[in-house]
Amino acid sequence: MNTGDPWPEREAAEARVLAMQCKLHQWATSDSGRCFDDLFNLVHDPAFLVVAWHRVRGNKGKRSAGIDGVRPISIDNPELFLGELRESLKARCYIASPVRQKWIPKASGKRRSLGKPTTIDRVVQASLSLVLEPIFEADFLPCSYGFRPNRRAQDAIAEIRFLANPVRNYQWVFEADIKACFDNIAHGPLLRRIAKRVGDKRVLSLIRGSLRAGILGEDDKARGTITGTPQGGILSPLLANIALSILDEHFARKWEALGPSWTRAKRRRAGTPAMRLFRYADDFVIMVAGKRSDAEALWDEVALIIEPIGLSLSQEKTKVCHVDDGFDFLGWRVHRRRWRGRNGKKAVYSYPSKKSLTTLMTKIRSLTRKNKHRTLGELLHSVNRVLRGWCEYFRYGVSARTFSYVDYFTWHRIFRWRYKRHAKIGKKALVDRHMPNWQMSDADVSLFKPQSVSIIRYRYRGAKIRTPWAFSA
Repeated sequence: MNTGDPWPEREAAEARVLAMQCKLHQWATSDSGRCFDDLFNLVHDPAFLVVAWHRVRGNKGKRSAGIDGVRPISIDNPELFLGELRESLKARCYIASPVRQKWIPKASGKRRSLGKPTTIDRVVQASLSLVLEPIFEADFLPCSYGFRPNRRAQDAIAEIRFLANPVRNYQWVFEADIKACFDNIAHGPLLRRIAKRVGDKRVLSLIRGSLRAGILGEDDKARGTITGTPQGGILSPLLANIALSILDEHFARKWEALGPSWTRAKRRRAGTPAMRLFRYADDFVIMVAGKRSDAEALWDEVALIIEPIGLSLSQEKTKVCHVDDGFDFLGWRVHRRRWRGRNGKKAVYSYPSKKSLTTLMTKIRSLTRKNKHRTLGELLHSVNRVLRGWCEYFRYGVSARTFSYVDYFTWHRIFRWRYKRHAKIGKKALVDRHMPNWQMSDADVSLFKPQSVSIIRYRYRGAKIRTPWAFSA
C-alpha cells in the first residue's frame, strides 16, 4: 500500500484498514486452505500503524508503562514515534522487549500475573492483530464467543438457555476451566497452527519474538518465557483463540458425525449422547443430552484434546452438574426450575450469580470508604460508572430483584459515607439539609438507580452472527 502522505488522518486510515481487512477476510473465507505470504508490508503500513496507535492510546492501559517507563498518553509527537517504529520494522531491527510483571489479587485469594508490554510492543501487537484477525475469523467456529468482534457473553448464555430448555433437554453440564491457560500455551503447536494460514516468515518472526520476549518480575529479575502468550498484550486473546480452536473443532466434528436433525434425534433415542460446546476464552461449558456418565467421560476426553498444546483442566473449577441444580458461567447463574403458574412445567432462568453480586458489593464498599473521595460529586461519578456497566451486562436476565437490592445497598453505603462527614448534625438534619426527598445528588450528578433499569430478553442470534468485515465486503 503506497501513499504520498505517510501518516493519514485517523478517519482515512480506519477506512483503508477496514477495506483491506474485508479483502483478507473474503480471501480467507473463499479458500479455507489459503496461506497468506505477503502480510509484513501491512503490519508496517502507515494506515495500520495509525489505527493501531489510536487503539493503544485509547484503551485502559494508556496510563501504564512497560519496562521502558514510557506511557502511551505521555507521547506528544505520535508521528515521530510511529516513524521511528516503522523504520525499525522495515529494517528488521525491531526486537520485542520483556513485559513488566504485576501480580493482581483474585477473589479466591490467589494472584494472577499480568504483564505490561512497552508502548512500542503494544503498537506492533495491535497492528499484527489488525492483520491477522480477519484471516483467522474465517476459521473460528460459532461456538466461540470470547474476544471476537460482534460477539458477547450474552450470546453464549442465550445458546445455553436454548439447549437447556425442557424441549431440547440438554440436561448435563460439563463446566470446565483451563488451568493458567494464558501462561501455559505451548509455543510450538501454536505457531504451527498460525503457519497454516500465515506463510510470511517475517510475520511469524514477529509473533515468535513477542511470545519469547521474557518477563521482568516485580523483584527486577528477568525470566524467559518458554510457554504462554504475552499477558496483558493486545495480541494475547487472538493467540489464545487460535490455540483453543482445537477444542472447538473436535466437538464440531462430533456434532457433525451425528448427521442431520432427524438422524440425530434417532440416535439420541437409541442412547447416543449429543454434545454442544460453548467457549468464552478459556472458560467453557459442554451441554450433554445423555447420561451423567457421558458428561463424566469428558474429563479424560477434553484432557487429551488440550494436552498437545500444553494445557490441562483446573481440578478445582471443573465439574459435572445437572442443569436443574444450576451452574455459574460468565458471571451468570443458569438454573432450570419450576415455572410459576404453569402447572409444573420447567423453564430456564439466568440471573447474576452470587459471586458477581459479591464482587460488585466489594467495589461499592471500596469506593464508599470515608477518605476515598473528596466530594460527593466525585463519589457519585465513580459509583455510577460501576453500576451502569454492571446493570447493562445483567439486564438481559431475571435481575429485577437483584437490581432492587443493589439499589438499596448502594444508597445506604453512600448515606453512611455522607453521615461520617456530617456526624455532628445527626442523620435527621443531614436528610433535611442535604437530601431533599431523600435524593442522593450533587450539582448536576445524581445517584444512578439500578432499580430503574428495564429488564429485556436478549435476542437469540444462534450461529447467524456476522463479522464486521462481512457487513462491509
